[in-house]
Formats: sequence, structure tokens, C-alpha cells
Amino acid sequence: DETLIQHGKEFNLGIHCYGEVYELRGHKYITSLEVDKVVAVTYTVGGMVFRKVMMLCNREEHMFISYTLLDAHSPTTLRLKPFLAFRHIHALSKANPEADTKSTQIKNGRSFCMYPGFPRLHLQLNVNSEYVSNPDWYYNIEYKEESRRVYESREDLFVPGFFEMPIKKGQTIFFSASLKEENPSGFKSKFERNLSAKNHRDSFLSCLKISADQFLTHRAGKTTVYAGYPWLEHNLRDTLVFLPGLTLCANRDVKSFNSALEQLTTAHKEQLVYNSSKVDVPLWLFWTIQQYAKYTGEDLKTWKKYRNLLKEILFSYKQGQRGNVSMHENGLLWAEQRNVALTWMDAYAYGTPITERAGYQVEVNALWYNAISYCVEMSGISGDNAFVAEWTQVLEKLRKNFTRAFKVEEQEYLADYVGPEGQNKSVRPNQLFACSFDYSPLNDEEKAGVLHTIKKELLTTRGIRTLSPKNPLYKGEYDGDQLSRDTAYHQGTARVWLLSFYIDAMFRLHGKAFLSKAKALVEAFEEEVSLHCIGSVSEVFDGDPPHQPHGATSYSGSVAALLRSIRLIENYMEDKA
Repeated sequence: DETLIQHGKEFNLGIHCYGEVYELRGHKYITSLEVDKVVAVTYTVGGMVFRKVMMLCNREEHMFISYTLLDAHSPTTLRLKPFLAFRHIHALSKANPEADTKSTQIKNGRSFCMYPGFPRLHLQLNVNSEYVSNPDWYYNIEYKEESRRVYESREDLFVPGFFEMPIKKGQTIFFSASLKEENPSGFKSKFERNLSAKNHRDSFLSCLKISADQFLTHRAGKTTVYAGYPWLEHNLRDTLVFLPGLTLCANRDVKSFNSALEQLTTAHKEQLVYNSSKVDVPLWLFWTIQQYAKYTGEDLKTWKKYRNLLKEILFSYKQGQRGNVSMHENGLLWAEQRNVALTWMDAYAYGTPITERAGYQVEVNALWYNAISYCVEMSGISGDNAFVAEWTQVLEKLRKNFTRAFKVEEQEYLADYVGPEGQNKSVRPNQLFACSFDYSPLNDEEKAGVLHTIKKELLTTRGIRTLSPKNPLYKGEYDGDQLSRDTAYHQGTARVWLLSFYIDAMFRLHGKAFLSKAKALVEAFEEEVSLHCIGSVSEVFDGDPPHQPHGATSYSGSVAALLRSIRLIENYMEDKA
């Protein structure tokens, strides 16, 4: 918390929620909020104009807050009171007599470590200050969003004391929070250097590009992709599906793409070839590599780099080495494991998958067809005739039986999966992938029927619904407790990440004639980057209008899809020009 003091009178700028009571209420002094390179808040109170700027340093665990007294007519004191938690992101802290509440003096500040196993937190200023030790717990601070989601929502935070110092009109004071002791004399230059390196958030596209870069973490020469903030960590599927949008389509970042893919294929090779519990994940690798080859124009070079791994993956499916999935005589992949969700629709209720989808899944077999086709074509170019001969036979079976298995009789669309009891005829977006890959088992007439159904029943202004509203299992709102949200997660919520595949498929079918509609679909999100999460886009949206945002406030898949969609639009605009 920040407090400004003049003539012994205190003006508290913080705000805390205690149930239905808000105290302090410093928000009433806010006169402007700016989000550009950094976040800046201006307060006007008691004849003072005070500006606070918050900034995370680039690619290191170090945060600055700068405080500038823009105007004042009397001597002013600034008091800074740190609130400490020392916990995991998914936990809440409670007053604990075992906590180490002592601090250690360091240059222009103090360091703290409340519990064993945590790194020390170093709080420092660029000016001399008086540190007053006044240890106290603040009880039952409430987080309204957690309460709304029916989670435990009240936390006790520890305040060890406060820093106090005079601040003059026109002066800027830098406060630093870091996991190591910093050099206070260098705070101003480091702040300015990091600020200069950041890009302006002055357009929809710039917000998306900045957000994309924030999902990439670089440590010890390795790049990983975080799925979403604040709580989603990295996983194989999200990395493979979203990496092209976050790197190639965002900032033309070939280096980060290569680093992330090499890290993934090296560290997770065993999982990709044999042990993945998600049957679709290894097949997404083929699509990801295809995107890179198209972007760089290095088709043969890319193929030579990854062909051994890709062929190993194909053979692991064909030879039944993966346990829960095998290729049947008809060329289709059958995936089944009792009480386990094997695809991306993997929400559970009481330990049971809400959408188990055992059998032939439509998107898995679309991925399978694309993967085999890509390998057959590239093997032909590189002269591997034996591979081509063997897998062309599989491909011909697969092409013939795909439509036979999934086409819903007297309808335009494809079944979501074919299980032991026959076709599941729910209208879901998984059929979209059979229209949007470079290689498809469908002809144009069949694609047109699928896309017409998706447009009619699943397309919204906030992405593609996961289930048609005509289905009795459809849930149009994603809200309530964990069970309610999990039940709705794949039963109607709209997903932005699916939108780029819809736009891609429509361009493949209609070409430049789809340009204006594609632009409208993307432009509809421009207001979103100033709403739920400033500068980014949420994970899911209600299937029902007005399509309120939910889930992770900043989601890599949503950002990647919009950037990829913009890239697709640009490609067709260039062709048109």
C-alpha cells in the first residue's frame, strides 16, 4: 500500500476488500489509468498529483514501481507498506505462528523469506528511507473473482513494517522487488533501459504481439510456452497448436519457434512416440512442422530434420505400440481407455470424463490423414519409395473409409466420433479440422456442408462453440463452481483458438471471396483487449450472447488464433493486390 502524508494527514491510496466492506478506498483518488508500454496510475488528492508506474523487467524476475510526485504545495512524505504471502499461486496464505517474520537489512532495503524452500524476496529503493518494523497480519482480505468462482477466497497477508521517505515535487523514487539483491544506484538506468525495450500498445495488433511474447519463457537457452495466465502452465498440445501463431505469425520469431520445438521434441520424444495419454498430441507435431515449412519455404530441409521422428510416430500408431490407440484394418485410428478422456475435450466430473468420446474421433483421424499424406509426399520428393508404397495403401483405405465412417446420413455434417454404439451425431467443432488441414479426406462439396453447419450452429462473434445449442446437453454459460464450469467447458463454451481453423478452411474453399467476412470475425475482438484482460484475450466465452469472457484472462490459444487469422488475411490481401 502507498500512503501520502502532508501536515500529519494521511492519504491512503490502497484498496482492500473485506467481505462487503472496502477499506482502504484509495481508488477514489484515481484520475487516470494508462496502459501502454507499462501500466501507469495517476492520483489526485489534497493538492497533490502522484503518478505510479509498474513494470516487470524483460526476461528476469524483477519488478519496478516508480513513484513521481507531479505536483504538491507542501512538504510530502511517502510511506510504502509491503504485503507478503509467500505461497503457491493456487494456494491462499493464513496467519501462521511458524512464519519467519524477521527481515535482513540490505542496501537501501530489506530481504524476507517467510518459509523454508522459498527464495528470498529483496525489497529496495533508490533513495535512503526509514524502515519501521511493525509486524502485523491483515486478516480475511477477500478476492471477489475467487468468491464468484466458488473457491476459497479469503487470505491473511503479513505486513512486516513500512518504508518511509520524503518526496519532493518533480522527484521520482524507484521501488524494486527482486529475487536477488540489486544495485540501487542503477535503478533509474535499468528502469529506463527496460522501458525503452518495450513496445507500445497502440493498436489491436500491437497488443496481440506483446501478449504473444509474454507466453514464451526463455531459460538456459530453452524456450517453453505457457498456456495462459494466471494459472495455466505449459503442455504439449497447446505448445504444438499455438506455437506457430505465437512466434511466426506474431513477431516473425523463427528463433523462438525453433528453440521451443527442439526443446519439446528432445525432452518429450518418448512421450511423442509411445506414451502420450492424449491420442491427438503427437499428430499435431506434423501440422506444426508443416506451418514452419510453409512460413520459411524450407520444405525439404525441414523434412530432413524431423522425418525420422515423424516416421517413428506413424509406425507407433500403425503397429499398436501406444496402448490406448491402434489402427484398424480400415485405416482409421480407434482410441479407447475406460474412464479416460483421450482428446482435447478432457474435462471431468467426479472422476469421469464429461466427453469420453471412445472410438474413432473425427479430429484424430483428420490429423492422422494429414500426417500420413504429408509424410508420403515428402518421402516421395526425397526418394523413399518403400515408405511411399507402404503408406499409400494405408492412405487409400483411410480416404475411402473416413467419409463412410463419419458422414451423417441425410445431413451435411460429420459425426463427432464413432463408438461401439455407432455414430455420435452431436454437432461439435472437431469436424472442422477435416476441412482446414493441407491434406483432407473430404471433397469440396463435403467441406462446404461441414462449414455450413458450423457457421449455422457453432460460429459466434467470440469464436466457435464446442457444442450446438440444439443439443439438449448444451450449456450456454460458463459460470458457478468448479463442477458447473467443468460441465460446461466443452458443452457449449465458445473457443477463439478454433476460429483460425474456421477462417483457414473458409479461405481454402472460397478464396478471396471470404476476405471481408474474415476481417469482420477478427475485428470483432478489438474491444476485447481493453475489457477482461487489458492487452490480451480470454480463454473461453459463453456460448450464449453477449458471450461474456471466462477462464484464464490471458490465453495463448486465443492470442495465437487471432494472430494466425490476421496472417491468413494478409496473405490473401497480398494475393489480391
